[in-house]
Amino acid sequence: MDYLEYYGLKEQPFTNSINNRFYYNSSQHGEALLRLKYAVNTMKGLAVLLGGTGTGKTTLARRMLDELNEDEFESALLVIIHSSITAEWLLKKIAMQLGVDEIPEDKVNLLSKVYHRLIEIHEAGKKAVVLIDEAQMLNSREIMEEFRGLLNLEVPGGKLVSFVFFGIPELDDVLSLDEPLKQRVAVKFRLKSFMPATTEEYVRHRLHIAGSDKEVFAREALDSIHLFSRGIPRLINTICDNAMLEGFLTKRSMIGRDIIEEVACDFGLNIEEGVI
Repeated sequence: MDYLEYYGLKEQPFTNSINNRFYYNSSQHGEALLRLKYAVNTMKGLAVLLGGTGTGKTTLARRMLDELNEDEFESALLVIIHSSITAEWLLKKIAMQLGVDEIPEDKVNLLSKVYHRLIEIHEAGKKAVVLIDEAQMLNSREIMEEFRGLLNLEVPGGKLVSFVFFGIPELDDVLSLDEPLKQRVAVKFRLKSFMPATTEEYVRHRLHIAGSDKEVFAREALDSIHLFSRGIPRLINTICDNAMLEGFLTKRSMIGRDIIEEVACDFGLNIEEGVI
């Protein structure tokens, strides 16, 4: 037996892996999606979502990609995994994401093919959208200038391509590397940590999706989860997952504040810092 069987669950409720089934549409996440989709629907060009580590930016990027209707959008998600990429590599990657065939090595020819592909998408009645997660890692003036050049491609009524940047607050500094690009940001939204009531709703939502039909965390435990996590979804998941394992090992039908405090201590969390 594991804690899933012990607590009557069908699957792990608090994994930090992205799973859209567990998506929790908090008021701010819902507002963020509305604003970002407004930007791409109206072909504004550049939208930015900022949020601290663990606040759900990647989850939101995946959710947005899933909600962009294939009949209306030619969309792709590009995840930046390191900061040493070049403007040339990025342009080639964007071209591939947009469906450009036979990527040329020469930049002039590459830009020409990207432009003609964007025209094809536009003439097909669709809108080109590229979502870029961890965009703060594109810490290069040359790369920012490349985006500005792509955003200069227009048709009457809007841009030929829209970009949505997802990143930590330091992304503002990256955008500042090219002031004209920063001035092109049409929509910007900042994710914040959950309030106590939202943390509680989030925990119960994920338990419900996983198959729970009873209370697992005591009232005071939920308060402690919020205090130690500071309302950051990733930390909420880590605390709850480990608390449920500890509850199973100690045969607790309901998890109390003492277990939350024990888990927080194990991970080096405290109320003031709220970090691992």
